[in-house]
Amino acid sequence: MAALHEAKSAGTGFLRRRWVEVLVIWLFWTFLAVLVATGRLLDPRWAGQEASLVRRQVLHIFSEFYTWALLTPGIFWLSRRMAFDRPRWVGRLLLLLGIGLAVALLMEVWVDFLYLYVYQLPWRRGRADLLEGIRHFWFINDLVTFFAVLAAGFARDYFVRYQQRQQEAAQLRAQAADLQARLTEARLQALRMQLNPHFLFNTLHAISALVERDPKGVRHMIARLSELLRYTLDESGAQEVPLSQELRFLQGYLDIQQIRFQGRLEVKQEIDPDVLDALVPNLILQPIVENAIKHGISRLETTGRITLRAWREGDQLWLYVRDNGPGLSGNGQWQEGLGLRNTRARLEGLYGDAYRMELRQPPEGGVEVCISLPYHTAADLHVSAHADT
Repeated sequence: MAALHEAKSAGTGFLRRRWVEVLVIWLFWTFLAVLVATGRLLDPRWAGQEASLVRRQVLHIFSEFYTWALLTPGIFWLSRRMAFDRPRWVGRLLLLLGIGLAVALLMEVWVDFLYLYVYQLPWRRGRADLLEGIRHFWFINDLVTFFAVLAAGFARDYFVRYQQRQQEAAQLRAQAADLQARLTEARLQALRMQLNPHFLFNTLHAISALVERDPKGVRHMIARLSELLRYTLDESGAQEVPLSQELRFLQGYLDIQQIRFQGRLEVKQEIDPDVLDALVPNLILQPIVENAIKHGISRLETTGRITLRAWREGDQLWLYVRDNGPGLSGNGQWQEGLGLRNTRARLEGLYGDAYRMELRQPPEGGVEVCISLPYHTAADLHVSAHADT
């Protein structure tokens, strides 16, 4: 609906600009016609002429300028189609010169035709001849007028393109700011998770229980907790990171959760080694796994299992997280929480329509989240950036 509304708004805006442009063109040529007609009326050589003759001469002036008004949209179209910043500009220049000559010759004949046969004004160039203006190069004035309108069209075209680039840049800045805000929210959510009283209490309780019988395990727990806090606080703010880096952060979180659940949490990873360099949104997996533990594994009295999978199909990278919890509540009418809504918004902001995110309840129970996004690596982006320069 939003896209349809934007399309309708864009269409309405385009039509409004077209009508404004037509009005400006008409006002411009009317102003020039009034200016020239006023000059002629003030000319002493017109003094004493018949009123009907003066009226026909004024009409002839307006007819000539309104003919240019009718030609102006077509000349503007030529300026858009034959901009000089495109390839083969010399050929375009020669073609514009030929078109300009043709327009000037036709205008010269048309204006003389109006003068002689439509308004029946007295011919002041000797005998009446429609081609006399061509033979004496009087069409040069029309050629100059053509290129003046063409130059105005180029200026208009560059101005419109400049405005479009400004709007696109503003949209990109707004999109980047939104993505940065989403990433910041994800980081804060991860930090809140690590500072969650229950999370810290369970972690410290597990550490206390292992102090005497497993000092090595205690050091491992403290090191993992420290790494998680440091990663969240020191993380660079990049929107995308390699999948291997995302999995290292997630593994630290899962190590602590496995100690918290005292052996009742099993994690199975089926990661294709060929996709470890693929770029994924930073902190994309942790909120999904956290939801699986919070709404699935923590409700089980038996052993909980989380399965992580990552593989590539064509140009798409697939990420898969599944738990064996009680599944979705409310007969499938399940509402996404803040973490998943934030995840979906980040995916949409980064990849547009090129991503998929589905929550499913498989027949054997639990919940599975499947994400598909464009496959690319840092090396791909580097090559693409050099190709664009």
